[in-house]
Amino acid sequence: MRATVPQDLWERNAAFVESLRSLIETHPVTRHPGIALLNSGTLGAEAMRTIHLEYRHAIVQIFTDALLAAQLQSRQLEPRLRPGSKLAARFLITLNDLDEFGFRPGLDADGYYRGNPAYAHYPLFENVLDDYGVSMDERTGYIPSRISHVVREYLEQSYGNYLDVTVLLAAAEEEVILFSPALREATRALGIDVNDGYYFVHGVSEDDTAEAFDDDHENDLWLILTQALTPDQYQRVQMLCMRYCDLWEQFWTAQVEHAQGRAPLVRQGMGLAEAV
Repeated sequence: MRATVPQDLWERNAAFVESLRSLIETHPVTRHPGIALLNSGTLGAEAMRTIHLEYRHAIVQIFTDALLAAQLQSRQLEPRLRPGSKLAARFLITLNDLDEFGFRPGLDADGYYRGNPAYAHYPLFENVLDDYGVSMDERTGYIPSRISHVVREYLEQSYGNYLDVTVLLAAAEEEVILFSPALREATRALGIDVNDGYYFVHGVSEDDTAEAFDDDHENDLWLILTQALTPDQYQRVQMLCMRYCDLWEQFWTAQVEHAQGRAPLVRQGMGLAEAV
């Protein structure tokens, strides 16, 4: 990947990416009080059901859409970079795809790829909703909050631009790293098994209690961005990423305030008087 970009540009891009990662690490969302609240295990089942429906709409339903958009839009590397330059990025994105789609490292009994779409992360999340007793009618009829819709739409609007979708995916992976372990603990506190399924495959690779690689996928996305960047895009990409972090902070603030009975969730398309 480095060989596809002039050395001085790679080093300049790498320095920018490192500074962007530092900005994310110090963003208020990384120390959001919602993390401690979820870890405390004090939220009731109804509050957690709502949080899961909100989270489902904001990111779970569309995460693989964004990955596939990034794979397609890597074509924007050419003709600026030499032919075939997009394949290194597509290779790394595919590792994320395989994880999301239910593949697992190793070979099956027939010496073929090991995995099953039943292990794909989105269906595993649906299984969590089953455990919470959320019916299919409740899922299909759920009206998300405005902030949940805005978070989702912000990522969806990036699909046509390779830089945009890549940096937002990297930021989304960081959000998953921050909140998935806390959501796991809040779910465990309600007597729901989290030793397998969705929460078992989300978190960081160093966690011995899970089979998760979100940190690896995030690092891959930052490498992909390093290859793709040009200096004229630095400011725009940084502003886009920071805005996404701002939206995630607003999302979790809305969830916490609603869970604690301090504020309603304002539903998409509704006025404040109709919020619940």
